[in-house]
This record gives sequence, structure tokens and C-alpha cells, in this order.
Amino acid sequence: MSRLAIKICGLSTPETVGAAMRAEATHLGFVHFSKSPRHVEADQLRALAAPVPSHIGRVAVVVDPTDEMLAELAATNALTAFQLHGKESPERAAAIRARFNLPVWKAISVKTRADIDAAKAYADAVDLILFDAKTPDGAALPGGMGLRFDWTLLRGAPLSAPWGLSGGLGIDNVAQAIRVTGAPLVDVSSGVESTPGIKSVDKIMAFCNAASS
Repeated sequence: MSRLAIKICGLSTPETVGAAMRAEATHLGFVHFSKSPRHVEADQLRALAAPVPSHIGRVAVVVDPTDEMLAELAATNALTAFQLHGKESPERAAAIRARFNLPVWKAISVKTRADIDAAKAYADAVDLILFDAKTPDGAALPGGMGLRFDWTLLRGAPLSAPWGLSGGLGIDNVAQAIRVTGAPLVDVSSGVESTPGIKSVDKIMAFCNAASS
């Protein structure tokens, strides 16, 4: 059985990046979206990712990005993937992957089984599909709000691409989420924060321990 992948998303300080590495997270996420309390600029991302060893993934989370934005992030030479968290079409996702020669993840907002089925359209366009909870209509942020969806919707779903689980995960429920869904990757952001946008070193360690146990 392959090792569970764990992504700590929305990191913005050297201390919490260090905590995620010590906790043996497999992926670190950096949000580049100005409306988010977790937003980091490209130069901040470069500095935060500098001490991260090559075996740990470094993912930039973006929302309906322009090619200019992606080029600025790619120029940091700090990334191993882009994570698209907006309304990007399969065609747009495939074009980004081809242009920048980086793996592309696509977050899919889930409320019903139909949302999971709709992810099939991305199977050949992206490298990983991340199932996240659908945020309320009109919400300022597309994710990172601590919401979860009904995990049983993933049971028996024909998932033809690599995938992961996000949305409302925390120290107290991540083990259950893995049992219910069989997720090969779990992604957490608000579930390891002390206040919105501020990660807790202790919670990062506890989450990774709970997910791996």
C-alpha cells in the first residue's frame, strides 16, 4: 500500500512551513489569491519554499489565473504543481499544463453525486482532482472555509484520475474521512489554524499524526 499523501495548504510563515516538514507532510500549499487571508505574493512563495527539500511537493493555489500570473509564479522555480480553484474548464486546465510544463490539480466543488460525476471531464486534462466542499453562493472565497461534504458520495464513484479529499478536514475527523473514502491524499487548511489565515504549529503536527495513524 502506498503512503498516504498529506497536503498542508495556505502556509504563509517559515515557522509553519517548518512544522509541516517536521510533521512529514508530503505537499505544501501556498495560496496566491488576493481575497484570501492566506495570500502570499510570488516573492514570498519563493522564500517560503526555498528550504523545502525536493521530495516534498510545493503547490500554488490559484483562482481563474491569467497566464501572466502563472508565469510570475512559475518563474520562482519553486513549484511542483498548480492547483486551480476557480471555474477553469478542462480545456483551460490542459492548456495551462501544456504551456507551463507543470502538473495541474483541479479542485472540484462537491454538494451532490452529480458534482463528482462531472469531474470525469477533467480526467485527461489534469494530474489530480481534489474534491472539496461547495461554498455558499456569493461566498468571497472558493475554499478554506472549513466546510465539508457528504463523504459517502465518493463510495463507488468511478474515479479515473488520481484524486484527493479536501473540505472541512481537521484533527478530529481526518481518520474517519480516510476510512470512509479511501482517499489517497488529504488536504487541510482552516482545520489547522488558530485564527483565519494563521496556521498553528501544534495543530499541523496533530493533524499529520491523526491522518497517518
